Amino acid sequence: MMNSNTIVSASFVPASEVLSQLVDFILSIVNSANDVLIEKKSFSELKSYLERIAPILRELSEKNIHNSQSLINATEILAHQLKVAKQLIEECSTRNRVYLFVNCRRIVKRLEDTTREISRALGLIPMASLDISSGIKEEMNNVCEDMRRAEFCAAIAEEEIMEKIESGIQERTFNRSYANKMLILIADAIGIPTDRTALKKEFEEFKNEINDVQSRKDKAEAIQMEQIIALLGRADATSSPEEKERKYLDRRNSLGSQPLEPLQPFYCPITKDVMVDPVETSSGQTFERSAIVKWLAEGNRLCPLTMTPLNPEILRPNRTLRQSIEEWKDRNNNIIIASMKLSLLSHDEQEVLHLLGQLQDLCEEKDSYREWVVLESYIPLLIGLLKSKYHEIRKKALLILCLLAKDGDDIKEKIADVENAIGSVVNSIGRRSLSKLAVALLLELSKNGAVCERIGKVQGCILYLVNNLSSDDLQAAGDAKELLQNLACRDENIIEMAKANYFKHLLERLSSGPEDVKLIMAATVAELELTDHNKTALVEEGVLEPLLYLLSQSNACMKKVAVKALQNLSSVPQNAFQMIRKGVVVPLLDLLCRHSLTAPSLKEEAAATIMNLSLSTTVHEVGQVQLSLLENDDDIFRLFSLINMTGPHVQQTILRTFNALCQPPSATDMRSKLRQV
Repeated sequence: MMNSNTIVSASFVPASEVLSQLVDFILSIVNSANDVLIEKKSFSELKSYLERIAPILRELSEKNIHNSQSLINATEILAHQLKVAKQLIEECSTRNRVYLFVNCRRIVKRLEDTTREISRALGLIPMASLDISSGIKEEMNNVCEDMRRAEFCAAIAEEEIMEKIESGIQERTFNRSYANKMLILIADAIGIPTDRTALKKEFEEFKNEINDVQSRKDKAEAIQMEQIIALLGRADATSSPEEKERKYLDRRNSLGSQPLEPLQPFYCPITKDVMVDPVETSSGQTFERSAIVKWLAEGNRLCPLTMTPLNPEILRPNRTLRQSIEEWKDRNNNIIIASMKLSLLSHDEQEVLHLLGQLQDLCEEKDSYREWVVLESYIPLLIGLLKSKYHEIRKKALLILCLLAKDGDDIKEKIADVENAIGSVVNSIGRRSLSKLAVALLLELSKNGAVCERIGKVQGCILYLVNNLSSDDLQAAGDAKELLQNLACRDENIIEMAKANYFKHLLERLSSGPEDVKLIMAATVAELELTDHNKTALVEEGVLEPLLYLLSQSNACMKKVAVKALQNLSSVPQNAFQMIRKGVVVPLLDLLCRHSLTAPSLKEEAAATIMNLSLSTTVHEVGQVQLSLLENDDDIFRLFSLINMTGPHVQQTILRTFNALCQPPSATDMRSKLRQV
């Protein structure tokens, strides 16, 4: 393959050979462009231009063109610009993908500049030689014009993510949830897995790229890299739990043990409170934004401090002061969080409630505070408080655990790892006033696959949740339904749901699950102790179709569980009518008539099911169409003939079947046929 180092200077070789080498080099660039990791669409556009240039130069190389100095200069300039394009493609094919992503704007700018420089260099060739035909010149001019007009821009998704990152840096939104969101967005955009291991590896490689940036002494890029690393470094995946804990303890131990009073500049001159959103006015004084906006809205046009005229259009965020206030606040809250833990063990209900209220407020305020609460090992304490004899304490503990659980899989697993934690939360479902919070917490925990598996194993959990489906609180009922959906990932849980008379997921798996799962679900229907109401509900919700499918299969186990399930459901006349309409009688008769192929137990169950169906024909409601169990004489004779060919249990069942069929006054035809037999 031709590369940039093999292009020989045109001053030593004929022009045709140099042009031929350029063609080979262009084709190698075209091939390399397929491997870029970023801005594939833009590089594909460059590739299309090069694919148009190659045949033009190849045609030109086949002409007898004079080696003029102008042509030599033109080909050398073109070769140089092609080398620049090749280098850019190699960088975008080998460097860290996160680095390439955050530099997407620089990359498309370089790509656009390179495309135009190649266009200019190519445009020199027709002017450097009189030997070039007008047709080739026109083709060259067309390509050059298209390349000159080419405009490249980063993909819309990339632009949107970069705008969010820059906004986060500008607003100093260096919190964990924002960092997690940004890292996942970047991972999805560049096509890497979003699991912790892959993200951590990619982030570490990204951090290593800064050494190259610093060696090139690109200060602007280095500053941008440091800011992005600081923001993304807050994401859960960028450091292990042990690393986070070590960093936290080092920081906390450096703070001292006493909160600091706010500095005077932190106070708003109007409200006399510590500012949250300080803004600087045209007078150079800083106020809380809401306070100075209100001041101006009331018609005041002078600064409250200097009494100089104010320009109401000028309210500049004082980011430096805001950062100082946030750092002071974070320091004090860190000390508060670290110091209140032992006080939660107090037997004074009011004191514990006050501390839990303070802890809840901190958890709601900032995700970094929630992280500190976890790192200070509050979770076991909060789980312990679920056993408190005081209702309000249990409620507050559940609220705080709900807030913590939303912060990622690590926290969910920490909660679940506390001894009997899930059991304590499940027990809270049984308390009406705590049920809604307990279900909400379990729902959040169930979003972690490993924890979800453990939730379903807690005795009584699924029964509690099914009962909650009928809650008057729509939110609680909706959460219970969603949690049951999550728990339906395990067949064992679906069976427990069915035992609690919740059949939705059993019917789904019976209808569309793998064959082995259909077998398990059908066996569950066969073995369940169901009320007539639930038997009717199952048939109304569509259980017959998948059971008839299993009955039609050649697999003996499938037939057996299908017959047992049908037998279980057929004791309700309404269901029996549905089965007769669906045509279940013929396959059951076929099973009874296969003397050597059908197991005795299966024959007994098939006969018992037919008997249940026959009993339903004796129940005739007003307006209901009379159904015939045995459609024709052949079916009657087939069934009756089995009396002499089967065991006593099946014989007795068949006799009871015919007895039932002869009971209705309208059964004169049946009685006549039996006399003939």
